[in-house]
Amino acid sequence: MRRSWFKVIGVVLAASWLGLAAQAQNALPANKVFRFVPHANLAVLDPIWTTAYVTRNHAYMVYDTLFSEDAKGDIQPQMVQSYTTAKDGKTWTFKLRPGLEFHDGKPVTSEDVAASLKRWASRDAMGGILFGFIDKIETPDASTFRFVMKEPCAIVLDALGKASSNVPFIMPARIAATPGTEQIKEHIGSGPFIFKADEFKPGSVAVYLRNPKYVSRKEAPSGLAGGRPVNFERVEWVIIRDPQTQFNALQAGEVDMVEQPSFEQYESLKKTAGVKVDDFSPAGYQYVMRFNHLHAPFNNVKIRQAAMLAIGQQAFINTQVGIPDLVRACRSIYPCGTPLADENTGYFTGVANPAKARELLKEAGYDGTPIVMMRPTDLSAITKLPLVAKQQLEAAGFKVDLQQMDWASLVARRAKKEPPNQGGWNMFFTTWTAQDIGSPLSSAMLNAKGATGWFGWQDEPRIESLKAKFARAHEGPAQKKIASEIQALVFETAAFAPLGQYRNPTALRSNVSGMLQTAGIPVMWGLSKN
Repeated sequence: MRRSWFKVIGVVLAASWLGLAAQAQNALPANKVFRFVPHANLAVLDPIWTTAYVTRNHAYMVYDTLFSEDAKGDIQPQMVQSYTTAKDGKTWTFKLRPGLEFHDGKPVTSEDVAASLKRWASRDAMGGILFGFIDKIETPDASTFRFVMKEPCAIVLDALGKASSNVPFIMPARIAATPGTEQIKEHIGSGPFIFKADEFKPGSVAVYLRNPKYVSRKEAPSGLAGGRPVNFERVEWVIIRDPQTQFNALQAGEVDMVEQPSFEQYESLKKTAGVKVDDFSPAGYQYVMRFNHLHAPFNNVKIRQAAMLAIGQQAFINTQVGIPDLVRACRSIYPCGTPLADENTGYFTGVANPAKARELLKEAGYDGTPIVMMRPTDLSAITKLPLVAKQQLEAAGFKVDLQQMDWASLVARRAKKEPPNQGGWNMFFTTWTAQDIGSPLSSAMLNAKGATGWFGWQDEPRIESLKAKFARAHEGPAQKKIASEIQALVFETAAFAPLGQYRNPTALRSNVSGMLQTAGIPVMWGLSKN
């Protein structure tokens, strides 16, 4: 009853905001305001502190990047005008484009770049690998920065052009001086939109204005690369948590785009006048179950392995998605259909085996310690996963304490290292784009540096050593072999469990055009409204 009442309150607040926002739009032509419903509440604004996609998407509005990935997956210069590499591969020199300016009116300098990259590398798996090769960063003048390498490295451009969480966004040096373990308090970039902090209402709305001083590249947009033409004076991110309210707002033309409609709505959306369904991430996503390696019972590798044996992928994707055309089972930690995919996964079959899981639990001495499992109630793309996991794990002999919260609270709580009975956790579920986890260097879950690694804090030097070896290897068979060795360690140590793949197309008003294929990142440049 209580949850139902909160749902009613949420619907009423969303409807109230829609009315107020409609009044604000009257000051601008209708085609100059874009209203977007993100997949989750925007509560954390620091894209380095968290890997949450909603925060990453916010950051693409505000910040710019040195390099970006085009529609073919090739890395192209973005803020960088030109670069050179020494013959021995140990010196990389980069020149910034002229005219780059932060939203506070100050020019973007090489010092800002150096500080931003250092902060990014303190949190990001791929950034950490890159900085393991860098001896020092030099800034000989305001528009030039230089990497002096300890040894040649094959991933320099791939790392600087990394498209997804964590992204090496460039921010002022004074802000980037904030330790990566702390959240920044100012949100100033040099990107195509200016964040209106005075209009930000967490749980309700985030507002962005066109940056009139943004210096776009002249090339045509391609993926995240090239020009970033902005056709709106104002973009509003409207937080509507109830799927039916989202549907109603889109149908009525009160919003222009719903990033991730609930799967139950697709057939209705396809038949709704004035609405269309499109997909900016055709490669799709992978569901993942993540363990906390610090605390009992999952500080015991055999108990983690038992949990891996207990789960069956098909039940997850059938229950959560339920549309055959949008799902596929896949045991590989690198998505099936990508170059490094490998379904040689040993004991992990992706088919539930509760009997074998019970045997391993008994062997491991499981004492019935409850698993604190976090379930986000407002993120329709994953909200059913914990329900399936609870059923499968209990069938194998685990005790499960299912704790429900909104996604923003889960994102905050998963950063806590305290024991589960003191506000911590044992298990949560998330999703990654195929692009994010297609390489062992870009996958945050393979950041196995213990306390400084990704949430779950696996401490596995063997994985880190193989990642450095992967960075030195040439593309092709050599890298694929190392990637498979890393995957073998993931299953040996039960780092996390892949739960299957899916697609989650977006819904837009029919008068919206220009949506770019960006591997799961909804960008507001290039779009226009008739």
